[in-house]
Amino acid sequence: MASVTRRKDTVGTSWQAIVRRRGYPQQSKAFPTKAEAEAWASLVEADIRRGTYQSGSEAERTTLSDLIKDFKTEFAPNHYRVREDEKEAWRFQLARLDEMLGAYSLTAIDQRVVGSYRDGRLEGTAGRKPVNESTVRKELYMLSKVLGFAQTEKGIALPRGNPVEKIRKPSEGKGRARRLDALEWAAFERECKSSRNSWLWPAVQLAVETAMRQGELLSLTWKLIDRKNRLALLDDPDKIKNKEPRAVPLSPAALDVLKTLPPSTSGLVLPVERMTLYHAFGYACGRAKIKDFTFHDLRHEALSRLAERGDFSVLELAEVSGHKTLQMLKRYTHLRATRLAEKLAKACQ
Repeated sequence: MASVTRRKDTVGTSWQAIVRRRGYPQQSKAFPTKAEAEAWASLVEADIRRGTYQSGSEAERTTLSDLIKDFKTEFAPNHYRVREDEKEAWRFQLARLDEMLGAYSLTAIDQRVVGSYRDGRLEGTAGRKPVNESTVRKELYMLSKVLGFAQTEKGIALPRGNPVEKIRKPSEGKGRARRLDALEWAAFERECKSSRNSWLWPAVQLAVETAMRQGELLSLTWKLIDRKNRLALLDDPDKIKNKEPRAVPLSPAALDVLKTLPPSTSGLVLPVERMTLYHAFGYACGRAKIKDFTFHDLRHEALSRLAERGDFSVLELAEVSGHKTLQMLKRYTHLRATRLAEKLAKACQ
C-alpha cells in the first residue's frame, strides 16, 4: 500500500512517497510535487504486482568510487595478476575511471555520461592528453566489467541496465608490429651481449625462441624444464596472463641457451627482477640507437618468425603462444600465406 505525505525541511516543502507491501522491503522517495510522488508510487506498486520491481535505492547510494573499492578487494584478486609494484594495466584503467567518474552514483551513469567519458579520453580533457582508441576501448570494457560486478556479485540493480553495452566503442586498433631490421638487430645483439647484466641476452634469446611473455619467462623454474621432451611447463595460473597452464615447445636454440645458464639458488631459470631487466633492455636499445622497441615486441618477433616459416598452422601458432582466441593471431596469417606462396612458386618451377 502506498502513502504520500507532505513534509517541510530546510530546503522547502517536498512530498514523500512510501510503498509498503508484505514480503518486500519498504520503498520511499521524496519529490518536489505531490503528482510526481503519486506517479512514482503507482509505478512501484505495479512493478511489485508483476514481480518485476527492482529497487534503485542502493544504486543511488553507491558511487562508482565505492564500487571500484569493492571490485579491487573482492573481484580483482581472483581474476587478475597482482604484482608487488602495483603496475598492472587493470589498476591504471580503474584509476582513470575513478578519477573521472568516481563521484557519480550508479544511477547517474547512463549512456550520455559514458559517451562523454569516451569522447573526452579520445580528444583530451581536464588537462589530460588524448589517448588512443585501444586504450579507451579497454577502459570502457573495464567499466562494463565493474558495473557487471555490481549486478551479479553485489546484487545492485542498475535502473538502465549496463550503459556501456549500449554505446559505440572505439575501434580495436592494430596491434604493435615493431620488428628490427637486420642492421638494428645486429646492433641490438651487440649491446645486449656487452650489457653489465649477464641475464639480458639469454632472456632476449629465450623470448625470441619461445614466444613467452616476460612474466612467464621470469617465473620459469628449472623444475618446469622437461629436457627429454623439449618442453617448458607453465603450470601456475597466477603467473600466466590468460590463467591457462600450457606446455611451451623448446627449439634446439632455446635448449642451447638453457645449457649456458648456471643454476640459481632460487630455482629460477632467469633470476633477475622485472624492473632490472626492463632498465637493462632500455639501456641496450639506447646504446644501439633503437627507438620504439619493447621487450614484449620480442614475442611478436618470435611469432612472426614462426609464421614466416610457412609450416605452422594458426592452431599450432596458438599452441606456442598461448593465445585463447585465433583472432589475436590474425595478423600473422599474411606472413604465413606469403611464405606458402613462395613455396608454391618454387614447386611450379
